[in-house]
Amino acid sequence: MGKINELELAKELIRFPSVTPKDAGAINFLRKKLKSLGFNCKILEFKDKNSKPIKNLYARLGNKQPNICYAGHTDVVPPGNISDWTVNPFKPVVKKNHLIGRGANDMKSSIACFIVAVNRFLKNKPNFNGSISFLITGDEEGYAINGTKKVVDYLKKKKEKINFCIVGEPTNPNKLGEMIKIGRRGSLTGKIEIFGIQGHVAYPHLLNNPINTLVHVCKKLKEKQFDKGNKNFQPSNLEFTRIYVDNKAHNVIPGKAKAQFNIRYNNFHTTNSLKKKINSIVKNICRKNKCTFKIEYLANGNSFLTKPEKTIFMARKIIKRITKINPKFSTTGGTSDARFIRKIAPCLEFGLVNKTMHKVDECVSVSDLRKLTDIYKNILVEYFK
Repeated sequence: MGKINELELAKELIRFPSVTPKDAGAINFLRKKLKSLGFNCKILEFKDKNSKPIKNLYARLGNKQPNICYAGHTDVVPPGNISDWTVNPFKPVVKKNHLIGRGANDMKSSIACFIVAVNRFLKNKPNFNGSISFLITGDEEGYAINGTKKVVDYLKKKKEKINFCIVGEPTNPNKLGEMIKIGRRGSLTGKIEIFGIQGHVAYPHLLNNPINTLVHVCKKLKEKQFDKGNKNFQPSNLEFTRIYVDNKAHNVIPGKAKAQFNIRYNNFHTTNSLKKKINSIVKNICRKNKCTFKIEYLANGNSFLTKPEKTIFMARKIIKRITKINPKFSTTGGTSDARFIRKIAPCLEFGLVNKTMHKVDECVSVSDLRKLTDIYKNILVEYFK
């Protein structure tokens, strides 16, 4: 691959407008880069009738154990109003020692850093005793149906063993080195629909306004304390994200009202236990108010925790040495593809600073890119000692 550095490689990746679920050529570009390093590459495209087809990449160098894997995604969120950016989001520019572009910290730069780290590691140790692999998806920012979840199922069927995985999500709130993610909260979305009796607003005694019941349901669910958290997780939290009534008339009480919520929950709960609690609350209120209801759920993964072991402690030691910051173990933030990978391998998440993630003028420090490459390279050196 020559002398290409992480900054130039990150720029090349950002130039692909791979707004989820579009690939825009990013996966094939990575396949060529990794093939030039000697990796055996396989593009895995999954699709079904209810979702868009997604290209994924699994690449492996070596056929011995242990196999350390890097996992990441090439898809990005939409840039929003491009006129709000100071640069074209897909024509990356360096300003004031920061690389600006969509995907700069979430998470194309991290992928670039790991590839450059592998390249430098191989130059010093071409005959290392083990394997290095990449699991790259184009469906992390989307519905995560045809991405890492299906790649993991494929690897299980092929009996492909991954001994440890580094997920390159941006984990640091303000400075590189602050935080390693060793777990994540679960995520459960619910859509509630309350059915009442429609009619003229002047005759409420003849009707049943579902909005009143829905407001009561929202208040009760928001006030519900699901738990107080524990040493590894913050308290579970429910937030309403939408309230909707399709009623254009000012003098009509509607027949139905809808609300949507999302709950981020810790390891005191499962999706099933939460569904039972929520269903019970809604059922009791609707029974008292003589309404009927319907709830649909979308589970985005249960909470999980990777118990810190020697590889995680080794990574923390390297991060501290390079950044001069002692990273704390955390389970905060949203979901990530680690929720799928942890079913086949222990993993940690460590990447760049996430302060501008998904924002206008998303950017990353150029010096952080160099440090992250050093961190990833040193992890490989220590792992294969």
